[in-house]
This record gives sequence, structure tokens and C-alpha cells, in this order.
Amino acid sequence: MTVDKKKLLKKRKEISARRPKFVRQESWRYNRVKKSWRKPKGIDNKMKEKRKGVPRMVKIGYRGPKNVRGLHPSGYQVVHVANVYELDYIDKETEAVMIKHTVGGRKKQLILDNASDMGLKILNPPARIEEIGDILDEAVLDEEYELLDEDLEEEFEEDFELDENLKLDEEDKSEEESS
Repeated sequence: MTVDKKKLLKKRKEISARRPKFVRQESWRYNRVKKSWRKPKGIDNKMKEKRKGVPRMVKIGYRGPKNVRGLHPSGYQVVHVANVYELDYIDKETEAVMIKHTVGGRKKQLILDNASDMGLKILNPPARIEEIGDILDEAVLDEEYELLDEDLEEEFEEDFELDENLKLDEEDKSEEESS
């Protein structure tokens, strides 16, 4: 991504922070009128006349820079993918993968594996480690598990002391039955 594109993305973020929430006229007054924007049409409409104290109207001046319009905040163009075959048509320099939410776990795993092999950026990787699977290096995971087991064993040996006077429930029952 070029320096110019980074500046434009930053500028777009600043503009969108200043951009007002455009609401439909009278939506705050009536429950039947939803908040989604509609252009006011009346001849004496205060919003259309741009009076003070009335919510802003949509104007072209609130738009972001043209070169970064429609891009993901990372600077990539989003390509929605539902199967492995769609990965072949993605340009890894300008486009990034977003896995559709309807894709199941098994197919998502295949897409993740193939995308990592092709060097593609994934915009919505799964949060759980189990779903990532083969992407993580298994040797590294095994080493981490071994270190964790060693730590737990050391703590367990330090904290645990056997009380020989302690009778278990089974021993108590067997003694009661014999008497």
C-alpha cells in the first residue's frame, strides 16, 4: 500500500468521524417513521430549507476521498469467498479475502489453508484456535503443551501432601459393613 493511500485512508476516517448521523425527518417524533434516510419532499420542510436546529441533510460534501472509496480500512478491496475455487481469481496485491458467514467449519478450514498457501490476506479469520487447525505449526503447539505440562506437574508436586490419617469414604463403608 502506498503512502498516498495511507494518507487518504486516514483522511477518510477523519471525515467519517465528523459526518453527522443522517436521520429521516420526524423520525424522532413518530415510532412509525423509521430512522433510515429519506430525502424530505415537502414545500415548507424545515430540513429541506436547511434551517438552524434541524438535522443535516445528505450532501456530496460529506463524501470521502474517491481513490479509497469502498476499500476496507486495511486498504484492501474486499472479495467475499464462499468456496476454494474463488481464491484463484484474487489479486493478492490489491484484494483480500472475506469468508462469507454462511460457510461451514469444514469448508472454512479448506479456504483458510489454501489462502495461507497462496499468501492471501484474510480479513475475518476465526477467533478460535481449533478452527485454524493446520495453519498453526503443530511442532510449536506441541512444545507449548509440553512446557505447560511441566509447569503444572511442578506446581502439583509442591502443593500436594498426602495425609495418611485421612480415611476415604470407601474405606469407611467397608469398615462399617464388616462390623
